[in-house]
Amino acid sequence: MEKIKIGIIREGKVPPDHRVPLTPKQCKSIQVLYPNVEVVVQPSPIRAFKDDEYTSEGLRLSDDLGECDVILGVKEVKIHDLIPGKKFMFFSHTIKKQPYNRDLLNAILDKKIELIDYEVIKDKHNKRLIGFGRYAGIVGCYNAFLTFGLKHELFELKPAHQCADRKEMEAELAKVVLPPTTKIVLTGYGRVGHGAVEIIDLLPIKEVTPEEFLQKKFNTSVYTHLEAEDYFKRKDGKPFDKSEFYTKPELYNSNFGRFLPETDIYIPCHYWSSKSPFIVTAEDLKSPKLRLSVVADISCDIAGPIASTLRPSIISDPIYGFDPQTGEEVDFKTTGAIAVMAVDNLPCELPLDASEDFGNELLRHVLPALLKDDPDAIIERATETSKEGKLMPLYSYLQPFADGLE
Repeated sequence: MEKIKIGIIREGKVPPDHRVPLTPKQCKSIQVLYPNVEVVVQPSPIRAFKDDEYTSEGLRLSDDLGECDVILGVKEVKIHDLIPGKKFMFFSHTIKKQPYNRDLLNAILDKKIELIDYEVIKDKHNKRLIGFGRYAGIVGCYNAFLTFGLKHELFELKPAHQCADRKEMEAELAKVVLPPTTKIVLTGYGRVGHGAVEIIDLLPIKEVTPEEFLQKKFNTSVYTHLEAEDYFKRKDGKPFDKSEFYTKPELYNSNFGRFLPETDIYIPCHYWSSKSPFIVTAEDLKSPKLRLSVVADISCDIAGPIASTLRPSIISDPIYGFDPQTGEEVDFKTTGAIAVMAVDNLPCELPLDASEDFGNELLRHVLPALLKDDPDAIIERATETSKEGKLMPLYSYLQPFADGLE
């Protein structure tokens, strides 16, 4: 049986990312499940899992991954760390023609690297198989309550990144005491949305239907989880068509404004396309009936569907204020300001738990296709570039971008 070596590269992005694609125990389990596979780990001073945790599992450390057949990372690999002629797997952030990674894509092509991008690893039904979305939802929802407590001076939660792990973070939720009239809206039903619900379900907050949320009064905190049809409507008044909405979003307008007079906290967890209509406009937020005081924008689309999301925030300073009347950034404690939490790398706040969750998906959904049989062409469809220095057919649309023509 052919020997295969998998390398775990040290993360090189600044600010540092402490996550890993595979934990020490997961690396060990790979070598047990696949006796022909050896996992080699590049030493790193910044990982949430330390070098000695890998060596204690019998794994070998090496600064040189040139011997490896496939090299795994999390975020974009630095250009000078790319090894020509190798197979890499990481989030390249190039498939949407992100201009800040044009040089990275060209370096990958020049070095004749076969890039498998986690973002496009999907099953035969085009459903994503791997990602950190669940932990974005978990941490982002926790931050929503942290923000609400600070905004209204009700309670203070320990920031997630200062907690040892998810268990300690969840213990902090015991401090959350919401006014009984608190009403919360979530949008988005993917990994992110379901992750957010995991946190809400740990609190005494009742789920209600959108209709109940709009029409009834409650003596306890409540939340409603909206489907796209609950806050988008066809411009011509015809019935909502879900499949049409995702293929022709320009035919729709937002109907979210009706929720704003009833909502204290909005937690956006949705996927949004630039072709889709805005959800909450600047005009919506100028309404005298506005009740909204916190937006925990986990989706974090800048200059996009939520007018109050002016910029991404950072883990060490996650909250800023938005003045609905002027549209300008202010201190979030200013009277009338909306407190905005818009951290764009939320899973980094719980790197141990997020890495373990990601690695479990990698073990379950990806490595069997990579190392054994791939009847659904999972790896082939996620391969962006070839070892011939060419874009694969599914990604040929990136050529003008790579050439600097777009």
